[in-house]
Amino acid sequence: MQSKKILLSIVGPTASGKTALSLKLAEHFKSEIVSADSRQFYKELTIGTSKPTEAQMMTVRHHFVNSHSIKDVFNVGSFEKRVLPLIEELMIHKPIVVMVGGSGLYCKAVWEGLDEMPEIPLQLRSSIMQEIQYAGLSPLLNELLAKDPLYYAQVDKQNTVRIVRAMEVIRATGKSFSSFRLNKKAPRTFENIKIGIDLDREVLYSRIDARMDGMVAAGLFDEVKSLLPFKDLNALQTLGYSEIFGNLAGDYDREETLRLLKRNSRRYTKRQLTWFQKDPEIEWVNPNDVTGIISKVMARLRA
Repeated sequence: MQSKKILLSIVGPTASGKTALSLKLAEHFKSEIVSADSRQFYKELTIGTSKPTEAQMMTVRHHFVNSHSIKDVFNVGSFEKRVLPLIEELMIHKPIVVMVGGSGLYCKAVWEGLDEMPEIPLQLRSSIMQEIQYAGLSPLLNELLAKDPLYYAQVDKQNTVRIVRAMEVIRATGKSFSSFRLNKKAPRTFENIKIGIDLDREVLYSRIDARMDGMVAAGLFDEVKSLLPFKDLNALQTLGYSEIFGNLAGDYDREETLRLLKRNSRRYTKRQLTWFQKDPEIEWVNPNDVTGIISKVMARLRA
């Protein structure tokens, strides 16, 4: 039984209860948690990223939470290279490791690997971010449509990070971004069990609104204000921070900012669900069915 190694992944949209479920499962299996949330890596981003609390991280050891600075260059490729050896190391003594996150691409990197991408000069990335600062995303999207219509049709038009990544590759190589996306699965030494949290949409939206109200009450505006000198960094082109930067620049008042925070959170949730629902290996469950999930994992271990 101990020879089989399983990565138990808990995925789903923001505010669905991934943290609570992952803690229960990690405690039951006496395991540790690997975060695949691309925003929880950064130690400077606290309130707006809904990280596990200090008490929760003392109960179960977490990896890739507060592991990097927003000044670090750390992307999904870096994550794959760092996380796989960690999982292998943990599995020497733990047949089950729990991974939790809502960042689909980061989960995919762990499950099946990423396509090899060319190295991009930092200067080029900085130049593209400056273009966005002065002209917004529209010119880049037009350029992407002209140079890689296939990827343009697939990409989330609101996802600055993905659009920047595609344009970096296109400008650095003169080739389409799609030409590097071969979607070949890399071999893994562990089995995947993928659990998706299934919640009624209205319940989920209510939880999102309540979470955003809680973040604002906890000082989200002050947190973002403290990060103003770094607002052009890639790590800060993200939900919960971009909207407040707009408020601080005088683009809209506090009430409108809160409306945008909630609206954009709901839109992000839809995109997360769309991504994960494409994966037929994900089994969607009620997050309260902890006993049922444990039974599934034990059955796989015994198989």
